[in-house]
Amino acid sequence: MLLTINGIKHEVNAEAGASLLSVLRDDLDITGSKYGCGEGACGACTVLVDGSAIRSCITPVSLVAGKEITTVEGLEKNGMLHPVQEAFLRSDTFQCTYCASGMIMSSVSLLMKNPKPTDADIVTAMNGNICRCGTYPRIIKAIKIAAESQNK
Repeated sequence: MLLTINGIKHEVNAEAGASLLSVLRDDLDITGSKYGCGEGACGACTVLVDGSAIRSCITPVSLVAGKEITTVEGLEKNGMLHPVQEAFLRSDTFQCTYCASGMIMSSVSLLMKNPKPTDADIVTAMNGNICRCGTYPRIIKAIKIAAESQNK
């Protein structure tokens, strides 16, 4: 099966029903996406498929073959962090960082679809991304900073 991840084509020998997360982490050693709940409810495993945020722990790898998969590792370009990554760092958003990649990927997907989100838009888009440390106000702030930097 051929997967395009972060712009690189990978031939993988995986069962069609294997989760995308397990293929990323176990077969390809792309470990930015985290295993959290295993049920698609916490968001730690979020990646982008053709620009849309999906939960890789419940997505069969066969459904994403031939699509563009982006992980948190693929956001950096030419040594520069993505504006969302920069905003999350500048806002001192995270404590433990376990949710970081999923939060960032969901934020990137939101801003691709809605470059000027309201607070309500952000809350709706981030629903299902859980932060055990409770840094939600800082997450909202970081997304607003990223939106402002992208809209300049």
